[in-house]
Amino acid sequence: MSQTFGEYVRSRREELKQTDPSYSVRQVAFRIGVQPAYLSSVERGLQSPPSEEKIRLLARELHEEPDVLLAMAGKVSTDLLEVIRTRPRLFARLIRELKNQPDRTIDRVTRQVRDGDW
Repeated sequence: MSQTFGEYVRSRREELKQTDPSYSVRQVAFRIGVQPAYLSSVERGLQSPPSEEKIRLLARELHEEPDVLLAMAGKVSTDLLEVIRTRPRLFARLIRELKNQPDRTIDRVTRQVRDGDW
């Protein structure tokens, strides 16, 4: 993803607006509880991304995965931070080992952990 957080949000919102006029800046801002001028500034990269709570609401509005938007905003969800804090060295090592692996490898590891298939 080479787009910034704001660029991505704007392009996704505009895409949805093509078939549903309720995706105007004003209406989306109202639904997530921010001022339209603020959301517009975020989309144009003039303001930093909003809080985790607002990003989660925005993700729901845009039919996106919250963790994807949070990552694009340079943030990590609170629940993931709690997991990492339980064993920071172990999870840091795991993430670093997996960072260059292909998606199929990470998916396989995830399935094995989920299913208890060791």
